[in-house]
Amino acid sequence: MLKVFDPRQLVHAPARELHNGGWMDHVDTPARAQAVLAAISRVRPARDFGLGPIGRVHAPGYLTFLETAHARWIEAERSGDAIGYTWPVVARRALRLERIDALLGRYSYDAATPIAAGTWESAYWGAQAALTALQPLLVGAERAAFALCRPPGHHAGTDYLGGYSYLNNAAIAARAAVDAGHGPVAILDVDYHHGNGTQDIFWEGGSSPPSTPIRTDYPSSGATP
Repeated sequence: MLKVFDPRQLVHAPARELHNGGWMDHVDTPARAQAVLAAISRVRPARDFGLGPIGRVHAPGYLTFLETAHARWIEAERSGDAIGYTWPVVARRALRLERIDALLGRYSYDAATPIAAGTWESAYWGAQAALTALQPLLVGAERAAFALCRPPGHHAGTDYLGGYSYLNNAAIAARAAVDAGHGPVAILDVDYHHGNGTQDIFWEGGSSPPSTPIRTDYPSSGATP
């Protein structure tokens, strides 16, 4: 059976998260993936399928935010990981948000999923690992494949992160399979927690690429956010 993991998935290493009203060391450490790797063998690195398949699931504004968030956080004279601390009221009108503080609230739902310096790189290659594992299944070269995806993905929706999840790897692979002419595709989620992001992505069937009313051409904000 094909097994896929890319070492670039280990560079995601947030320092801490907010849990039960207090700071604690971040739970999703690289050691978790390394423990799994130690138990399996013959792991293949991921191929790069680009942003196209990811953009079939996630909104362009969200992807731009995720890729640039940490750099914009540092540019705003902050230090450490970018983490949300204020969130917009639900069901209010769409706003043209520009400050990184506001965007973190716009695109997240908790304070347990910070964006570190290596978060985008790891999330990107986690999605590529899922797509790499999918390819031999599409052509019948394998009957099963295993992708070790880190960070995890099932709490990430079309345009939001949370629950340690940034890109929804299972949804990206499922959409790629359907786009390749296969299906119907079933996603069996056996995690203890509900895969709310996966449900949101496919709740209405979602046959079209996602869109977003939020601006994506984030200008440089200089030293002042």
